[in-house]
Amino acid sequence: MSAITLPKAIEDFVAANNAHDVDALMATLAADAVVSDDGKTYTDDAGIRTWIGSHLIAPKIVITPTSFGNSRMIASSAGDFPGSPQPFAFNFIIEGDLVKGLSIDLA
Repeated sequence: MSAITLPKAIEDFVAANNAHDVDALMATLAADAVVSDDGKTYTDDAGIRTWIGSHLIAPKIVITPTSFGNSRMIASSAGDFPGSPQPFAFNFIIEGDLVKGLSIDLA
């Protein structure tokens, strides 16, 4: 299996997520980042930090990228949630080395 090449911002996001590090995840996001997941949109630091804690850290999500193209990463996501592991589509908007936008849907 060949390695998937990801932009630095996405690579940093995946690494911080898989380390289950809230502060490192926050550091991958632009100051005006917007995250959409599970039918809700988060636009401020407090909301995004709460989303990270409840949707990524608490269920111990581990993201394993399986494909990437056009700012869309498909990844197997495993953790403490019903139906784990499941494939999710992570749609990124990148600005420099930071994530400016992220929407997550079932793949």
